[in-house]
Amino acid sequence: MRVRLFPDGELVPATGIFDTVSAGTAQMGHAASAYWQAKMPAAVFFTAVPFGFLPHEHVTWIEQAGGQALWDKLYAPYGVRPFLAGNTGAQMGGWFTRPVETLEDLNGLKIRMPGLGGEIMRRLGATPVSLPPGELVQALSSGLIDAAEFLGPASDRALGFAGVSKLYYAPGFHDPNGANEMLVNSVAFDGLAEDLKAVVIAACRAETLLSMAESDWRNAQAFEALKTEDGVEVRAYPPEILAALRNTGVQVVASFADAGGLDRDIYKNYMRTLQTLAPWSSASTRLFLQGRET
Repeated sequence: MRVRLFPDGELVPATGIFDTVSAGTAQMGHAASAYWQAKMPAAVFFTAVPFGFLPHEHVTWIEQAGGQALWDKLYAPYGVRPFLAGNTGAQMGGWFTRPVETLEDLNGLKIRMPGLGGEIMRRLGATPVSLPPGELVQALSSGLIDAAEFLGPASDRALGFAGVSKLYYAPGFHDPNGANEMLVNSVAFDGLAEDLKAVVIAACRAETLLSMAESDWRNAQAFEALKTEDGVEVRAYPPEILAALRNTGVQVVASFADAGGLDRDIYKNYMRTLQTLAPWSSASTRLFLQGRET
């Protein structure tokens, strides 16, 4: 088995990766499932859900709680096999050119926040705007938008957000997890010997572990530099706004149950797994962090 690598955009743009692998033009492709939300709305569950899984919880869902089987079923009609392969970690809430202190401050706010997070903001009075990452800093600087989210501190600092905004909000309610995927053409994968199939699966698992470690390390360093070197003020969403975001998020995510079929099955399995994991995460992680910080 030989793997030839192509940089992003050389064969197809990021939004074309799924169709390229489906057609067999490329046998593999690395992306994030949220890109295919227009084609398969429930695909977003396999990247991130507002107020949903943290990175390690997402791995648990895929590996232990039925997530992989549902993912396989979702992509099967397109001749694609998905594998968890990377994670950019928890994200931040975004960069703002003016403070948001009450729900009224969201009215008319032009914010770059795609997907389910953008829909939550829209329902609370904001105006989601779709822009590619390379245009975000200029859009903030020119006043075209009032706020923007991208990823975490490392990527955000590299793009230069701190040069046009000093208000950095947390948490990233819309993307608490940044799962990536390896797409493999089903015919190509099925044609591999069993040992080579195992190699592909093991490589994807290794990439998930390594990328989570890299993301946490780079984000921690950049987070400190943003505050101490770039003069960025990190603010928490006020309780009133965070509560409204969560309540609205519950409604937005629950709409998948109304769709029926596989979308409903994915939603129900996801929420059942979250309800199982949440008490343990609270006892083992949240309370520990509170104790460590006091």
